[in-house]
Amino acid sequence: MDRRVRATPTLVRDYFQLFVNRRAYTLQSVRPHPESGRHYYFRPKERGSGAPLSLTEKTVSRHLEGEITIGLYAINPSSQRCKWVAIDADYKNAMEDLLKLQYHLTQDGVESALEMSRRGGHLWIFLTTPLLARKCRIYIYDLAGRLEVPVKGSGLAEGIEVFPKHDAIGTGAFGNALRGPLGIHRGANRRFWFYGADYTLEAQMEFLKRLRKVTEEELDQFTTGKELPADLGDPQREAKPTREQPAGRNQTTFRILDHVGKTRIVGKNHVARCPSCAEVRHDRSGDNLAILVSDPRFYQCWAGCTKEMIRAALGHPIRVPQRA
Repeated sequence: MDRRVRATPTLVRDYFQLFVNRRAYTLQSVRPHPESGRHYYFRPKERGSGAPLSLTEKTVSRHLEGEITIGLYAINPSSQRCKWVAIDADYKNAMEDLLKLQYHLTQDGVESALEMSRRGGHLWIFLTTPLLARKCRIYIYDLAGRLEVPVKGSGLAEGIEVFPKHDAIGTGAFGNALRGPLGIHRGANRRFWFYGADYTLEAQMEFLKRLRKVTEEELDQFTTGKELPADLGDPQREAKPTREQPAGRNQTTFRILDHVGKTRIVGKNHVARCPSCAEVRHDRSGDNLAILVSDPRFYQCWAGCTKEMIRAALGHPIRVPQRA
């Protein structure tokens, strides 16, 4: 596809106003992972110092022009508020559920924007001012429950996912990032546009700016006397890192700290280079892998590498029990 588009300063400022609630962000890898074929997201670091990069207007411009693809965080940890809510659905008949949600949102006077995605779609709702993430989540999950729309993580393997994914995040935490709209998805090698406007950046942005935004008073009305579904799990906590299972009677316990080389302690974690990222020349700053100090069986790659990928990269693949 033709990536030769220009993001004007006005487009970039409008994008910031709509989508950017904090300066932390992620980047989608240009090259696919050699084993999974996926384009993972990682938090970019400054060369040399390893300091995390902050989202700038230049970064957004490069995203809109197709040079890079960014991921955006919903919650600002200083306020526990978000500028937008996005409903992600990528399962069979996902678009039908998103259209159902969109129709019933209009019954509340809530306008939304439906964006294509690789396997389904994203439904975006914008807010007049940043509003509490917990109340935003309560509103969407209550609506999904009333419409019998499946929710992933409530005992179901497939269903909608709501961003923000947490009620609140701690200082120094990030939550979950979502691909920034109107950029080029590296895996699909294309842009995914919003329905309702011509397929140009200018027309798309004007369409989004015209949408009516939800006010704090309206959100309070929508959520009064309501709580999150009991079967949703613990929304207050960020996703737990991978935990190694204890070794069997005839196995040697695998200790990841014995294999990752140099580490340093940052907060509650040992920080090290992710072996899986290193295979594709990522993680130059050597800090994608976090290993819990209090229990090193818990570890997580911030770029999205799985436990199986990390173990395979270390030359200690996870053995799968053989069935008789």
